[in-house]
Amino acid sequence: MKEIRFHGRGGQGSVTAVEILAVAAFKDGKYSQAFPKFGPERRGAPVEAYCRIDDKFINLRTQIYEPDILVVLNESLLEIGITKGLKKGGTIIINSSKSPEELTKQYGLNGFDVHSVDVTSKAVEILGANIVNTGILGAFSKVTGLVSLNSIIAATDEKFSGDLKEKNVNLVKTVYEMAK
Repeated sequence: MKEIRFHGRGGQGSVTAVEILAVAAFKDGKYSQAFPKFGPERRGAPVEAYCRIDDKFINLRTQIYEPDILVVLNESLLEIGITKGLKKGGTIIINSSKSPEELTKQYGLNGFDVHSVDVTSKAVEILGANIVNTGILGAFSKVTGLVSLNSIIAATDEKFSGDLKEKNVNLVKTVYEMAK
């Protein structure tokens, strides 16, 4: 089982991202769960959301304390110790214009598999807003291979309608191509 913890700020779409990810995993024939951490959610406040993906039925019903993967929608959250519990050698996918090497040095991320992609600039360009949730899923698919790009696109396609659907699918594809 892979456990994924998303960290974002209220309004960035962390909860929507884990919901789309769980649906995409299901489309790939896997079992999945998606749920938020409830607290004083408000725009700009730190938010956590969780996703589990496995080839077998998932019985576990707790928050994720020792994730395999962290997805960070806002780099500033690295300053508040969000890597706590991340498994040794775990993967971190960060929305940042900085290189993985810069982020590792700045935030002491040694021992982790760090990836960064500037989702913000593409979200502003494509969506007209700094809402990075769907874009980071493109990076997630490319970096982890855990969920296919086609399933991320299909799940995104189901979540949105009209012009917003087209823009979000475009953002997913664009960020997938940018990710390393």
